[in-house]
Amino acid sequence: MKARRLALVVAGALILGACSSLNPFSSSNSKIPPLKPITSSLNATELWKGRVGGAGRFVFQPAVAADSVFAAAADGSVVRLQAGRSVWKTSIDSPISGGVGANAQLVVVGSPKGEVIALDAESGKIKWRVRVNAEILAAPVLSDGMVVVRSADSRLFGLDPADGKQRWVYQRALPALSLRNAAGVVLEGNAVFAGFPGGKLVAVNAVNGSLMWEGAVAVPRGATELERIADITSVPVLGTRAACAVAYQGRVACFDLANGSTLWTRDMSSSRGLDQDGRQVFVTDEKGAVHALDLSTGASAWKQDQLAGRGVGRPRVVGEYVVVGDAEGYVHILRKDDGGLVGRQRTDSSPILADIQRVGGGIVVQTQDGSVYALGVQ
Repeated sequence: MKARRLALVVAGALILGACSSLNPFSSSNSKIPPLKPITSSLNATELWKGRVGGAGRFVFQPAVAADSVFAAAADGSVVRLQAGRSVWKTSIDSPISGGVGANAQLVVVGSPKGEVIALDAESGKIKWRVRVNAEILAAPVLSDGMVVVRSADSRLFGLDPADGKQRWVYQRALPALSLRNAAGVVLEGNAVFAGFPGGKLVAVNAVNGSLMWEGAVAVPRGATELERIADITSVPVLGTRAACAVAYQGRVACFDLANGSTLWTRDMSSSRGLDQDGRQVFVTDEKGAVHALDLSTGASAWKQDQLAGRGVGRPRVVGEYVVVGDAEGYVHILRKDDGGLVGRQRTDSSPILADIQRVGGGIVVQTQDGSVYALGVQ
C-alpha cells in the first residue's frame, strides 16, 4: 500500500508539474530551451493585472463571470477583480486546493479536507460549507440549478446551489494506479462530461447523476502498472456535434455528443489538454508540441514544435489564434490556420499551469505565484 501511494504521488507530480523543477521524471540538469526570436505581427497587450496569492502545490484557474474575474490562492484567499481592481477579498479560514467555479450569483472553491465552500458573488460572504470527504483539486462548475464538484478520487457530486445539499453522486471503479491531477468537468445543458482514469470519457445526467453514455479515449496497455496508465487528465471540449478528449499515454478521440459513438481516434499522449473550434482540434502533446487536427477526420493540419521542452500548457482558441502558456510565464500566440508563432507576452515569470480563460477578444491568465493578467489578443 505504501509503495502504491508513493507511485501515485510521483505520477501525480508529472501531471501537476509543467517544467523540470516540478517534474520528478525530468533530469535535474535539464534546462528549459531558450526562445527563438520571432518577427511579431501581433500585439498581445496587458489590459490589467491583479493579485490573489500563490498556488503552492495546487493549480488554480480563474473564473470569468459577467464583468468580473474570480481567483483563489492556497492560503484560503478568494478575490473578485474588475478591470484589475479588487472589489472584495475574502479568506475562508482554511486552505484551498481546488477552484474557482463561478457564475453571477455564486463562487465555489474546494479544500484539501474535502470541504466545498460557496461565497456570494456580490459580497464575498460565505453562504454555505459542506463536506464530500475527499480532497478537491479541480475547479467546481456551476449552472443555475446545480453545482458539480469532482473529488480527487474521481467521484462527481451534484450539489444544490442554494444550500450545498447533495442531490447525487457518480462514481466508477478505478484502475490500481492513477494520476493525481486537477482536471475538472464540463457542464453543458443537462449533461456533465468528465474524463476518468483508464481512458474513459463519460456523459452523466446533471439532474440525477445517471450515466448517459461512455466512450473509450484510450485502452491501457503495457507490462507494468505505470505503463498501463492511460488517464484523461484534462477537461473534454465540446462542439456543436462532437465531444473530444485526450489521454496521457493514449489517444485523442472525438465522440458524437448525442450517443457517445466514436467519430475518430488518433494516437497521441497528452496530460496538458486540448481545445476545438468548428473545424479543428488543437492539442499540446507530452513534448510540448502543439498540433492541429481536422475535427471531422483527425488528420493532421499542422504541428508547431518550436516550444517543445518549455512546459507548454493547454491550448485555447481565441478568434483566429491559439494561445498557450509555458513554465517561464510566457503566453505564446499561434496562427490558427498554420501554427506560425506571431506573438508572445511575459507575465510574472512563474509557471502558467492553470487553463487560460477566454474573455471577449482576449484572455485571463493566473500564474503559480498568484498574479492574474488580462491580455488583449489582436
